[in-house]
Parts: sequence; C-alpha cells; structure tokens
Amino acid sequence: MTAPVHEKAPVGARPRPNGSASWARDLALGVRFAAAGGREGWIRTLLTAVGVGLGVALLLAAASAPHLLEERSARSQARSESSSDSPDDLVKKSDTTVVRVSAETEYRSRDVGGYLMRPDGARPVLPPGVERFPGGGDMVVSPALKELLGSPEGGLLKERLPYRITGTVADPGLVSPGELLFYAGSSTLTTDNGGYRIAGYGDPKAAEPMPPILVILIILICVVLLMPVAIFIATSVRFGGDRRDRRLAALRLVGADVRTTRRIAAGEALFGAVLGLLAGVAFFLVGRHFTGTVVVWGVSAFPADLVPAPWLAALVVVAVPVAAVLVTLLAMRSVAVEPLGVMRSDRGRGRRLWWRLLIPVAGLAVLVLTGKVDMHGDVNPYPIAGGAVLVLVGLALLLPWLIDACVNRLRGGPVPWQLATRRLQLSSGAASRAVSGITVAVAGAVALQMLFVAVGDEFNRLTGQDTQRAQFYTFSAVATGDTAARTIEQFRATKGVTDVIGMVEAYAMKPGKYKEDDVQPTTSLTIGDCPTLREIARLRSCSDGDVFVVHSKDKESADWVDQTARKGKPVELNYLAGQQPGEKSMLWTLPADAPTVAARLDPMGQEHTGIVATPGAIDPGALPHAQTNAQLRVDRSVKDVSEYVRNTAARLDPAMRVVALTSTVRDEQYATVQRGLQVGGTATLVLIAAAMLVSQLEQLRERKRLLSVLVAFGTRRSTLGWSVLWQTAVPVLIGLVVAVAGGIGLGAVMIRMIDKTVTDWWLFLPMAGAGAAMILLVTLLSLPPLWRMMRPDGLRTE
Repeated sequence: MTAPVHEKAPVGARPRPNGSASWARDLALGVRFAAAGGREGWIRTLLTAVGVGLGVALLLAAASAPHLLEERSARSQARSESSSDSPDDLVKKSDTTVVRVSAETEYRSRDVGGYLMRPDGARPVLPPGVERFPGGGDMVVSPALKELLGSPEGGLLKERLPYRITGTVADPGLVSPGELLFYAGSSTLTTDNGGYRIAGYGDPKAAEPMPPILVILIILICVVLLMPVAIFIATSVRFGGDRRDRRLAALRLVGADVRTTRRIAAGEALFGAVLGLLAGVAFFLVGRHFTGTVVVWGVSAFPADLVPAPWLAALVVVAVPVAAVLVTLLAMRSVAVEPLGVMRSDRGRGRRLWWRLLIPVAGLAVLVLTGKVDMHGDVNPYPIAGGAVLVLVGLALLLPWLIDACVNRLRGGPVPWQLATRRLQLSSGAASRAVSGITVAVAGAVALQMLFVAVGDEFNRLTGQDTQRAQFYTFSAVATGDTAARTIEQFRATKGVTDVIGMVEAYAMKPGKYKEDDVQPTTSLTIGDCPTLREIARLRSCSDGDVFVVHSKDKESADWVDQTARKGKPVELNYLAGQQPGEKSMLWTLPADAPTVAARLDPMGQEHTGIVATPGAIDPGALPHAQTNAQLRVDRSVKDVSEYVRNTAARLDPAMRVVALTSTVRDEQYATVQRGLQVGGTATLVLIAAAMLVSQLEQLRERKRLLSVLVAFGTRRSTLGWSVLWQTAVPVLIGLVVAVAGGIGLGAVMIRMIDKTVTDWWLFLPMAGAGAAMILLVTLLSLPPLWRMMRPDGLRTE
C-alpha cells in the first residue's frame, strides 16, 4: 500500500485560509459580487431587497401590535369616567364635578361617540385631549369628525349636531385618528332630565379576560398571517438563482471548490437580505406616516403607536439574514455547480415524498395529543402554535412534489398550454415557491373560517327582536308635557317612516306606608294609542279612554301585577315620592271595569305587563316621572332613512337613544378579533399578490432572451401571454387543492379541541375564488413587462 501524496504549496505562496477565515473571505467575495456584479447583479439584488423588504415591513408592523393595543387600551381607559368611592355610588356636587349624558349616534354605519356636558362649578374636570370646556351650544370634536362635518357627505350629520365647533380633541383623547367623537356643552342638562354626575376621568379597572376560544383564534391568526410572510422572505432570497449558478460555474472553472461556491452564494444572499432589512425598515417608517390616514375595515392607528417591541424587532433583524444564508445553503445542496455547467441533482431521482408527508402528520398529531381545551382555564399556546406551524409548513413542502407529479403527466394541448407545461416540467421550483405563500394563506384561512363558524354560537346571541314589525327602537328619559304625542307625531312625519309604535312608560305602586324591609308592590304603567296597544297586548276592542290590565302567561308574575293593579282602587304614580325631598305622589284610580288581557311580545321581544291605558284615560304629560320610547317601521328603499330617523330623535332629545333592531348580537371581543383578522388578512393578501408579481417578473427576466428568440421565429405575442397565464394558473390550482384539503383537516382538528362540531364543509369556496382572482390580477400586471421583454433587443448578448 502506497502512502498518499500531498501537494506542496508553491514557495512564496500565501497560506490558504481555513475555518472561520475562509467563511469570512468567501462571504465577503459573495457580497462583492452582489454589490459590483454589473447591471444583472444589481437587478437580482434589487428584486431580493424589495421582496425581503416587503416581508420585513409586515413583520415589523406585526411586532408593533402589542404596543399598539396597549396604547389604545390606555387612552380608552384614560377617558372613561372614574368610579365613585361612595357607598351609594352617587357623586356629590362640587366645583369640579360635571353632569353629562351619552349622546352617541351612528352615521352611515360609522359609530359617532359623544357626550352632552354641563359643569357644576368654575373648575370642571376636562376629558383627555380637551383644553377648554365647551359652553352651551358649543362642542369640541375630533379632527376626523370636523372633516366629515365640513364635507358635503356630512350634511345630514351636521343637522343632527347643530353646535358651534370651538376646538378639536387632541390625540391623547382619541383611540384612533379616524375616530368620530364630540363633547357638546349644554346649559339645560341636569340629573333630573337624564344626566348623571361624574367626578373625574380614568378608570383603572382591568380589562375582562379573554375567553379560551378567542385565545385559540388569536394564536391561529398569528400563525396564519405570519407564515406566508416567512415563506415570501425565503422565496425572495432565491430570486435569480439560475443566473447565479451559471456565474458560480465560471468560478469553478478558475479553481473554486464546491464549498467555496456555496459560501459565495450565501454571501450574495446575505447582502440582499441586509439590503432588504434596510429597505423593510424604510418601508415601515414611510408607511407609518400614512397609517393615520388609511382606514382598513374601519380600523386606523396613530403613527406613534406603531413601535415594534424591542425583542421582536431584534429577532427580525437577526433571523432574516440568518434565514437567508441557511435557505441558500439548503438550496445549493440540490444543485451541482461544475466547471462546465450546472446540473439540478433532483431532476433525475425526483423529489422524495415520505418526509414531506411526515411534517403535516406530525403537526396534526401534536394538536390531537394536546387534547380538548379547558374552557374555564388557561390555554397553553405552544402546542397549538407549534402544531399549526408544522401543518402549514408541511403543506408548503408537499406542494413542490405534487406540482412535479401533476405536470409531468401533462401531454399535448394547444401551443400556449404546451409552452407552459413544458416550462413547468423543466423547472417547477420557482413556480412552487411563489405559490407556497398562497397555499399556506388559503389553508390557514379555511381553518380559521371553520373555527369562526363553529364558535359563532358562543358569541352571537339571539335577541328575539322582530325586524319585520319594526327596524328601530328609540328611548328617552324625558317625558314632560306633550313629549309623548310630539315624539309620535314627529317620527310619523319623518321621511321613510311608515309606522310608529310610541308609548310612555312609568311605574305604578300600591299606596300605603311600608316598613324599611318591606317590598312595595309595583308594576308598570304604559300609555299609548290603540294601534300601539294592539302591538303589546291582545285586545278584542279598543277606543280612546280605555284601560286594561295585562297579564303574562306566568301565574306568579300575574299575581304580582294584581297586587298593585286592583280594579277600582287607587295607584301611586310617582316612584320617587318619599325618596327625594319635595317629591309628591300622584294618585290615580284604576277603573273597576278595566278588562284583563294577555300580553303580546312587542317588536323588541319584550312583554309590557301591568296597567295599559290610552291617552284619554290618563294624560301622559301629567306624569311626574316617565320615559318615552318608540318602535319604528321604515321603508328601507329610502336612501339614508336611518339618518332621517336619528336626526328626528336628536331634535326631540339630543340624548335620545336610537337602536337598530337586529336578530342577533355579536360579542365585542369576538368582533374585535374578527376585525383584526380582516385587517391582517388584507395586508397578507396584498403581500402575497406582490410576492407573486415580483416572482413572475423575476422568472420573465430569466427568460428574456428565450422570449425574444420565440418572437423572432414567429411566435405570436398572444400565445406567449396565454402561456404565462397557464404557467401561473396550474401551480396555483394545485396549491389551492392542497390548501383546501390541509385547511379542512387543520380546521376539523382545531374544532375537535374546543369540543365543537363542523357546521359547514363548503367554506373553502370563497378562498378558491380569491385564488382565481389573484391569478388574473398577477397575469394582467405581468403582461406589460412581458411585451417589453419580447422586443428584438433581448437577442443581444455579451
């Protein structure tokens, strides 16, 4: 056996660096190639930087979510009224107290918050963001509301808020820059006509804990929205890989070994990733300035609130370059860069399936083994997030194998179809990488939609309101003089209102002296005309002057009514008599011939039991204390009919509440999570569309010379345009099939964890439609660059 012969280095030659020194040298050489590689190198680096930058900008926005939510919550609590320390929860009048009442309203589906206020003294407490207390007839408004009132679009709202604007609410007093808010001064508001007294602002009470189901939804939302971003960044790092590999083959020809070429490629990717980091920071900072003017799904944010959490920002800064190097090294393992050319080592042996299937199966196993979630305890987020990540990553890894398996079986067809399928058969890697983001996003969206529908019954409560009999309900604590009659008359005269169920309600009590521990028998007194009374009681006949005693089906409740409603006996109509100084009771005798009738649910789904009378039997204006409410039926075909209703209500009483009747009520926390999903989903879809477009442009640039040759040999431009469409559509359609199957599986397992059942198996259809729309959009946007790349100058070479 002969001993191996070792080459000796030439005399005077520099020693070859090894270890970390060789890594540093080769990385630096790759950075140099990327920075000074000519026009082609800069185009590739620019595409990589833009792609990575878009992903980094979205990651920084996601890292800002904790600070954003914290600041919004802090401002909301700072302007809420402080709790009273007195045992009876009554605030004593002082030089700093304020009497106020909510005057919130709604304008064209946008909430308008507001209060009527009157100071008790010379030094009233001010809401956050307000420098001067508004006088009677004046108001301080948010900038967004001021802009709306000054525009033609806000004409109807200006009629509802006929106050003089004397100032604006500063940012510390607003939850978001697009919030509509006002504080109006009143000279007539008192605690007797609906107002209540407050001593200050700032409620320190903690927010209600989030239900475990919503915690699971939030975890899945974060995974679904951030996974496509990570995939997009990994895809962007590999832009221009074919040209880079050919350049590395030239380096092999002059003596570079395999390890050196891989490290040089990693250096190029590192340079593009660092530029992408800088571009992402620039995109984030520039976009932050416009967040105050952009409203997505009714949500906006102050630029100052978008501050990434330091540890999350540091994680992004470190992870993106490291991931760029790792992705490049992994990609180079499947490429044989030889001195005389480049070979894709996986074309001959094909992609392996077993380990690609293992990852999503492992993710589902993690979720199944986690078991059912305790709906009354804390949720462990790590197995849920880890299982979901494994499933979605597994789907992205399964896609390249499936695309290869499908396109390799395609044969024949029109020329555009053959051009597209042949291109995919030769190199489907770039197409599968571009589509993987859509696959993950759609799969996650399908799972989320299944989960949202399955838990919807937990957060959507049936109200029992009959939206066919009435569409609006109004309520006012003021009922003096002819208020009731005037309310009904003005609502009936309102444009678009077809019917009014108006009534005045008060308390009726059994007269007499009672001990402190005794309960005085009490029932309600409802006054309205005959059409109104027929809506709340089952009457055989009715004329003005009639009085009825209304019973519910419950015998115990009916007996309680009869203790007060004694026919032929007097009742006391002022429930404040004896409770407040100077209050006198009003006695009224219930007619002895008043018939007893059964109650009927009103459009609000409520029963009005007790004494029911027409205005001819008792004058509503004579009641010392009462409230007026009306239920309105409107013609929905009249444009802005809801605004006309609210304007009438504001003229009658600025503090009158107007509520649109609805068959279901949605939990606010659930609605907030859903809005967050809509905002994040919109941003992610925009990013995916940008990713597909950038990837498409990069693929077209790689084939610029080929396209010019095809046109020079007589290929029609329309043929190439259709081939681009099919080349985009085929991988997307395969990706949608994978996404739907994976999303349904993930959603079914998550639903099992919360002990629910799948209620709708067809929720993937809208997602499939979104994928098809994205195909058309990306194809249309890529056509102009395609026409330019097919010009004859693309035949030039060096």
